[in-house]
Amino acid sequence: MDSSEVRRAGRPRKSVLDREKILGAALKLLNSVGPEKFSMAALAVELGVKPPALYHHVKNKQALLVGMREVVSDSIDVSGFGVLPWREALERWARSYRVAFSAHPNAIALLATEPITGATRTLGMYESVVQGLLAAGWEVSEVMGSMVALESFILGSALDLIAPVDMFDPGEAAVQTPGLSMVLEAQSASDSSRADEAFELGLRIMVEGLGRLHGRGA
Repeated sequence: MDSSEVRRAGRPRKSVLDREKILGAALKLLNSVGPEKFSMAALAVELGVKPPALYHHVKNKQALLVGMREVVSDSIDVSGFGVLPWREALERWARSYRVAFSAHPNAIALLATEPITGATRTLGMYESVVQGLLAAGWEVSEVMGSMVALESFILGSALDLIAPVDMFDPGEAAVQTPGLSMVLEAQSASDSSRADEAFELGLRIMVEGLGRLHGRGA
């Protein structure tokens, strides 16, 4: 056996990298270091490869972000649209959207502010929402603003979900904030977390408000 045959036999049958592995590592890295320190070079170090190896699978950082957004969006549930009443479908979408992004809190500032051009699966998710609301009788002019308003609330709630439990604790200033101390004590007696209670309250207010605003009853 000559040396070339030995080299061929020693080569891996599959590439060490593939697109899904890169996207998974990118989300993990982003969660760890935050958007300021996230880069293709840092991702290459995380994967133990040279930066050019990444470009065989993602052509640039924008394409990487598009793919990462798709991975997060894949777990957002749009199955209720066109099947359930629009309120129930919207609530199911909102809850799953919150869970999807709360798993990647550092991704919110980066992914939620990037254009989604090319993110086919993410675009499909939004298309399901839009078509579901239109089929429920919403006017075309009503849909986008309502969807973005609800999305902004969801993303804020996703951040709140990973906020410290004692975020509102007044500490030594409790004497000067008797009202805050009182409501915090009442909330601590609840079986639900502050973040979950706030999200469910806000979601109910928004969905009911949207129904009233767009003339579809309470």
